[in-house]
Amino acid sequence: QVQLVESGGGLVQAGGSLRLSCAASGSIFRINSMGWYRQAPGKQRELVAIIIGGGSTNYKDSVKGRFTISRDNAKNTAYLQMNSLKPDDTAVYSCNLVGPGYVYWGQGTQVTVSS
Repeated sequence: QVQLVESGGGLVQAGGSLRLSCAASGSIFRINSMGWYRQAPGKQRELVAIIIGGGSTNYKDSVKGRFTISRDNAKNTAYLQMNSLKPDDTAVYSCNLVGPGYVYWGQGTQVTVSS
């Protein structure tokens, strides 16, 4: 059983920063990728950033240059550094872990950006 626990969400003013963490624990054979997704009220969940096994990254266009995803392999933890936050970034942020034949999700953490 694998568990993902997110932390670091909260309320911040526009222009501020937050750092989200996603710690994976349990029987993890291999991690192919870890990603951050978000879902705002009334909208579909969308991919924000992903980091793939070798360390390559990909971002949603609207967060490029503002968000940075990273991963500590020794701790099986992924991070999302979010700078220059905008009200449109308000959402529940969830992380996922993809391995050979499995996908796990965290419970999500709320990020609210006030104008």
